[in-house]
Amino acid sequence: MFKSILFLAQILIPALAESQTPGDTVKLNLNDVILIAREHSTAAVQATTIRENQYWQYKTFKSNYSPQLVLDGTLPQYSKTNIPVIQPDGTVEFKPVTNDNSQLNLGLTQNIGLTGGQLFLKSNVLRFSDFDRRQTRYNGNPFVIGLNQPLFAFNALAWDKKIEPLRYEESLKKYREDMEVVGRDASELFFSLLIAQINRDIAAKNLSNNETIYKIGEGKASLGRLSKDELLRLKLGVLNARKAVAQANVDAETSDLQLKSFIGFSAANHIQLILPENLLSLEVDKEIAVKQAKDNRQKAIEFKRALLEADKEIAKAKGENGLKVNLFGSFGLTNVASQLPGIYSSPKDQQEIRLGFQVPILDWGRSASRIKTAQSNRKLVGARVKQAQIDFEQEIYTTLRQLNMIKEQMQTNAEADLTANERFEIAKKRYFLNDLSITDLNIALQEKDQARRDYIFSLKSFWNAYFNVRVLTLYDFVTHKKI
Repeated sequence: MFKSILFLAQILIPALAESQTPGDTVKLNLNDVILIAREHSTAAVQATTIRENQYWQYKTFKSNYSPQLVLDGTLPQYSKTNIPVIQPDGTVEFKPVTNDNSQLNLGLTQNIGLTGGQLFLKSNVLRFSDFDRRQTRYNGNPFVIGLNQPLFAFNALAWDKKIEPLRYEESLKKYREDMEVVGRDASELFFSLLIAQINRDIAAKNLSNNETIYKIGEGKASLGRLSKDELLRLKLGVLNARKAVAQANVDAETSDLQLKSFIGFSAANHIQLILPENLLSLEVDKEIAVKQAKDNRQKAIEFKRALLEADKEIAKAKGENGLKVNLFGSFGLTNVASQLPGIYSSPKDQQEIRLGFQVPILDWGRSASRIKTAQSNRKLVGARVKQAQIDFEQEIYTTLRQLNMIKEQMQTNAEADLTANERFEIAKKRYFLNDLSITDLNIALQEKDQARRDYIFSLKSFWNAYFNVRVLTLYDFVTHKKI
């Protein structure tokens, strides 16, 4: 679903931009604004960048379980100096020495995730050249294989193999959630500008109505049918309407700049928003919503990862504060020769095995304290996760209740908007016929404006609740597909 939206955005948005010149008025509906925001906003770019960073971190983690081939060496290591030489009679003389001690190493290592050890395979050669005596010797290990294995130790590789895939999956779901948040935030700014534009239109229309009523009032006053007090009240209404127009223009301009800044739109173009009155027909089952949220959102994985990380800290405290044993063993071939090929001819075998250990005898309770601290933190994380899971579900239930309540109010607010507008038109005509007082006319005007604002705010509340449901579930209840 989201890939399809991005594909359409890549086609439509450039075409929209090319068809407009600076200063043109661009008409945008709610979907247009969301598409532009998901393609060009700083928040969308940030979400994409974070997802890419998480991907490369996951690639780095996976490389820890793949063989690593490394070539290193010192070419050359030339030295010309004087060294002390002890003579037979016990005295020391300094002799000049000029030599080169170069070496080359090729090593292949493989981490063992199951045990936390490392298997290695290497080959090396060392060349020693004595320039004073014109002598060159080679020493090398054509082949060495070995194992370095900690025993009873904390196995970071095994724990990372449990945690890092969850972290990467969490990042993928977090990206989808972040893009839905971009859409929701764009919707908020869309309605902020839309309300500001509607308030501007209302203010302009009220100014026109007040000027018309004032002119009629002047005519009535000249005929003695309107008192001076009522005429001044009409004039004050005109002045207040002009102030309202000026403030509405400032508010609309501010909201316009905020929306453009967020979605990355050209500041030179004027935006005219289209009221999204065609509401979506959707029924949201709360049990399905909770299930989809648990399946789709990164929070569900975050809970599991947090518990695993707490368990990891306990294992780490136990592994690093008890008996430590390290087993090292290797088998290989070695040889010396005056020529490089000679070290590969009839080499002798060499073996090495080493078992090291460390036992804490007296640490004044340090090891036990570290383990108890990790266990206490695990208990705290468990309690926090449990509470977060309750809040996780409760947030969904609350949002669904709000959505259902808003849907019920929408029809009432729409009817109230039409009724109040019709009542004002009738009141205006009655005032022209001297059948209504200026006070009643002003009341009708205020009720008309308030009903219009209530309707727009209910539209905003509906769309905000709808996008909140999408953010909380990552599920489209219109198409019944995962986002």
